Amino acid sequence: MFSLYNQSLALLSDLYELTMASAYWKSQMAEDEAVFHLFFRKKPFEGSYAIAAGLESVIAYLQNFRFDLSDLDYLATLKGSEEVPLFEEPFLRYLEQLRFTCDVDAVREGEVVFPYEPLVRVKGPILEAQLIESALLTLVNYPTLIATKAARICSAAGEDQVLEFGLRRAPGIDGAMSATRASYIGGCHATSNTLAGKLLKIPVAGTHAHSWVMAFETEQEAFETYARAMPHNSLFLVDTYDSIQGVKRAIEVGKTLRSQNRPFLGIRLDSGDIAQLSQKARLLLDEAGFHQAKIVASNELNETLIAELKKKGAQVAVWGVGTHLVTGQTQAALDGVYKISAIKRRGASSWSDCLKLSEQQKKVSDPGILQVRRSIGKGGEFTKDLIYDERNTLSLPEGRDLLLPIFRAGSAVYTSPSLDEMRSYAAKQLQSFRGSEMPYPVEMEATLEKNKQALIEVARCNR
Repeated sequence: MFSLYNQSLALLSDLYELTMASAYWKSQMAEDEAVFHLFFRKKPFEGSYAIAAGLESVIAYLQNFRFDLSDLDYLATLKGSEEVPLFEEPFLRYLEQLRFTCDVDAVREGEVVFPYEPLVRVKGPILEAQLIESALLTLVNYPTLIATKAARICSAAGEDQVLEFGLRRAPGIDGAMSATRASYIGGCHATSNTLAGKLLKIPVAGTHAHSWVMAFETEQEAFETYARAMPHNSLFLVDTYDSIQGVKRAIEVGKTLRSQNRPFLGIRLDSGDIAQLSQKARLLLDEAGFHQAKIVASNELNETLIAELKKKGAQVAVWGVGTHLVTGQTQAALDGVYKISAIKRRGASSWSDCLKLSEQQKKVSDPGILQVRRSIGKGGEFTKDLIYDERNTLSLPEGRDLLLPIFRAGSAVYTSPSLDEMRSYAAKQLQSFRGSEMPYPVEMEATLEKNKQALIEVARCNR
C-alpha cells in the first residue's frame, strides 16, 4: 500500500502529536521509554468479534518513517500565539535525523480479536511512540472494521461467493484500496476494483452496466453485441427494463453461445424482489439447460438482507456487495484508541505502570506491558482469552500468545504472509471461534487486575 504514495508520510499525524514531541524534546524526555497499546472498546456491528487487518501497511509506514525537507519546511511555517514559530529550528533539525527505533508487537492480519485486547503494542522512546499514534490508528481501524464487515457478510452468504463492489462508494482512493484488501482478508472472493487486482493480486470480476443496455435500441441487441465482444465474460444485467423478460433474452443469447461452444455465465439482478425474481430466473435457466449459469445479485445488500433472502429461498449463487461493505454503513468507524500504559524514565531500572481514569468504566485504560494468551480446546476451538502483563508469566494457561514480534529496535523482524494466506487464516480462525461459548470470554489475569485496581486508587487520591 505504501507504494501508492510518492512522498513522506511522517506528517500523517494530528498536530498535538508534534507539539507533544517538541515538548518531550525540550523537557529532555525524548529518550524516556514508554509502552503504548492500540485496542478497541466496542464490538463492531454489535457482533461478537473483529478481524484484525492493516498490519502490512503499518510495517511499510514504519520502515519508511522519516521527515523529509518539505515536511520540515512546512512545519517551520506554523505559528503559535503572537505569531511565534510553533517549532524551533533545533527541534526541526532533530526531526530531520529522527529514525524509528521502537519495538512493535502486533496480532497477525486475519486474527479474530475482541474488545480491550491490544492489537498493536509499541515500546520505545516516548517521542517516537507518540508521533506514530494517529497513523497507526488510521492504518488499523478502518481495515479492521471492513475485514469484520466482510466476514459477517460472507458468513451470511454461506457457501455462496461474495464480490466486493464498493469502489465507487468508498471514502476516496485510499479507502477503496484499503477496503478491497480488507474485504478479501475477511472472506470476499473477488473485487470489481482492477487497480487492487493489479497491485494486490486479488481476483477481479465484472460484466456490464445498465448504460450498456440503454445504449442500444433493444435489450436483445445489447446482449447479443456484448456476447460477440466478450464471449468469455457473458453474464448479463437483466433488470434495465423488465427483469424476467431480460432473463429470457439473456437465455436466447446463451443458446447462441452454446452453439459456438462458448460459456453462458449467467445473469445479474440489481433491483426488485430478489428472492422471487431469482427463483423465476432459476426455473427459466434450468428449463433451457443452463444449470451451471449463475445468478448474481446486488442492490444495497448487507449481511442481514442476504440472510433474509436466503431464508426466503433466493436462488442466488453470487452476492455483489458495495456500499454497506466499504462504508461499514451501520458503524462508521472502529473505536480504536492508542493509550500509554507504562513509562521508564531515562536512567531508571524499572517500569512505572500508568493508566487513564474516567467516569466511564469502559474508558479506564489498562496498565503494564500487555500480551494476550488464547486457550484452545481439544477440538481446536477457542475457549478463553487472557490479557496479562508480559512481565508476569506465572500460572498462565496453555495456549498461544496473539502479539507477535514485528519490529525490534526499529528493524522489521516479521514477514507478512500473502493475502491469500491471511484470508485462509481468517477463515480458519472464525471456524474455531464459532464453536466457542457466546459471548466469548476475555478475562484479565488476576495479578494484572489487582495492579490495575491499586493504580486506580492511587490515581483517584492524586487527582
